[in-house]
Amino acid sequence: MTRAWSTVATDEERYRPLYARVLGLRFINPGGVLCFLFFEGAMALAVLLALAELVSWWAVVVLPIAVAAMVKLNDVVAEVVVRTAAQVPEQERDRFRRQMEPVIGRARVPASARAMPVAGSRGVRYHHPQQSTFHHPGER
Repeated sequence: MTRAWSTVATDEERYRPLYARVLGLRFINPGGVLCFLFFEGAMALAVLLALAELVSWWAVVVLPIAVAAMVKLNDVVAEVVVRTAAQVPEQERDRFRRQMEPVIGRARVPASARAMPVAGSRGVRYHHPQQSTFHHPGER
């Protein structure tokens, strides 16, 4: 059964790891090492936790199933994202890309708004031409 939205080609399906084929993953494509960590790694972690008597022996069965459920949930979320993105019209995608491009340039600042350095006993202070006093606590 081939689905139109699947990102994995049908002829490549037989070369995928057993873990990905059993879960029926269509939108995420974990490699062999990642599938090993998902299944055997979860089992090894559960066995270590059970040997340390931190969890019961049921964790050896439950933890790999919980990890598999999270991987499958991630695949379902990826499917929803791909379908939603495919429904966005091309004009909206172009407008979004234009909005996200960085703008590089220089801003013009009027001369009346520039602060000018004023030398004093406390070092360099900056004076704004339109403000005649400084409002600092304890300063006169």
